[in-house]
Amino acid sequence: MSIQERLKDLRVERHLNLMELSAATGISKSALGDYENIDYKEINHGNLITLAEFYSVSTDYLLCMTENRNHPDTALTELHLSDEMVDLLKSGRINNRLLCEIAANDKFEKLLMDTEIYIDDHATAHFRDMNETLEEQRLALIQKHRHADGDLYSETLRAAQVEEEDFFCHITHKTWDAILHDIRKAHEHDIESTPDFSRTKQMALDIQRALKTPGDYLTKIWKVIFYVLGIDFDKLPADEQKVLKKVLSKSPVIKSSPLNFRRRGKK
Repeated sequence: MSIQERLKDLRVERHLNLMELSAATGISKSALGDYENIDYKEINHGNLITLAEFYSVSTDYLLCMTENRNHPDTALTELHLSDEMVDLLKSGRINNRLLCEIAANDKFEKLLMDTEIYIDDHATAHFRDMNETLEEQRLALIQKHRHADGDLYSETLRAAQVEEEDFFCHITHKTWDAILHDIRKAHEHDIESTPDFSRTKQMALDIQRALKTPGDYLTKIWKVIFYVLGIDFDKLPADEQKVLKKVLSKSPVIKSSPLNFRRRGKK
């Protein structure tokens, strides 16, 4: 992210417009607007410090020298990261930003806690005791009523017995799905996250639209090209359209195309 993007994001997070931010910081509205303009390159040093203090972030964060807003100098030992984890984070093999989003999700603590309970066998004895009790009740029921073997009541007691692994796999999977859904929802309008097929589909629709318009074959080809470029061919001056058609007519591909209707009528 650029400094302009960070300044805008911080303001939007605080739900402030430029006028409100100006009143809060003493920086003019026009200057603040310029600072958020992607083409604007110079920011007053004093105003940069004022904005960093107002947003409670470091100037290094605003200047894109660090990804950390509030903890730029946190010692590595405080994070209790293993050498393997540090190597992985530095390797570039994984998306560190995505990993941070996953860990910062409000459901991640539950996911990690349930995982810890399962890995460290904290609930194993409880599952064993519960299942043994239910099985004892089922066998006692069958012993007392022979016809009960396989009926609704005995099978209910069997179904109530839950394997620890099945339970935690279901619970953690459900939480994990919710985390992924949250993150995907948060990025659904990101341009960079938009799947390429949407652009491809739009291009295909533009081509179909161009080919359905009236006009000769060369005109339709130019319309296809210009639709992709975001230009309306029909709004070009007639002399420019004529030049473009002349250029296309030199193409051997177009000359041999079965759709080149200029060949009709020739014997």
